[in-house]
Amino acid sequence: MPAAAEMSVHGRRGVALAMRGLGVAASVPAVVIAVVAAVLLLPASPAAAHNALVSSQPGQNTRVVQAPEEIELVFTERLNGEFTTIVVSDAAGAQVPVEGPVVDQQRSVVRPVQPLPDGVYTVAYRVVSADGHPVQGSFRFAVNAPLTAASGAATASAAATGSAAAEPGQAQTEEPSGGLGWWPYLVGGVVLVIVGATVAAVFAARRRRVT
Repeated sequence: MPAAAEMSVHGRRGVALAMRGLGVAASVPAVVIAVVAAVLLLPASPAAAHNALVSSQPGQNTRVVQAPEEIELVFTERLNGEFTTIVVSDAAGAQVPVEGPVVDQQRSVVRPVQPLPDGVYTVAYRVVSADGHPVQGSFRFAVNAPLTAASGAATASAAATGSAAAEPGQAQTEEPSGGLGWWPYLVGGVVLVIVGATVAAVFAARRRRVT
């Protein structure tokens, strides 16, 4: 084959390889965007979901005619019975004598209480999910009494919440402050893998072009 023709063939091959490498490099943004979008659209895993109170007996901010014999709280996720605290206080902030909490069917907490006289009561709870995530809060209910936002009730709520958090034997894990969690790390890892694979492909195309 004449030298000129051979150079022409090699030139065409080099151009083809170069264009192939450029095509791979040019497709990187589209691939990265597609992968990131797919990852972000994935539903949150159960581990990433936070536990929450879904119902209670007596109900939150309700007025009942007959005093309850027990307080029941139902959550969305399983609970760790070793780190469960339920405190019931009256309108003056005094704790009502209760028995220890019982974790029933993994998502429910039942705490028997002594007969309650008429009045407004605050239930403060602090529970820990099976995955170690702590959840705490409080709500009020009334027994044959108007449920008003009196200062005494607010004081009782604060005192009950503090007592629940300070009770011995409870987990001291703080509530997460929110945020993106592990998503940035996952997306960043996916992007790094794609970019690394693309760079390797471009270098391989260049080596083939040189040889």
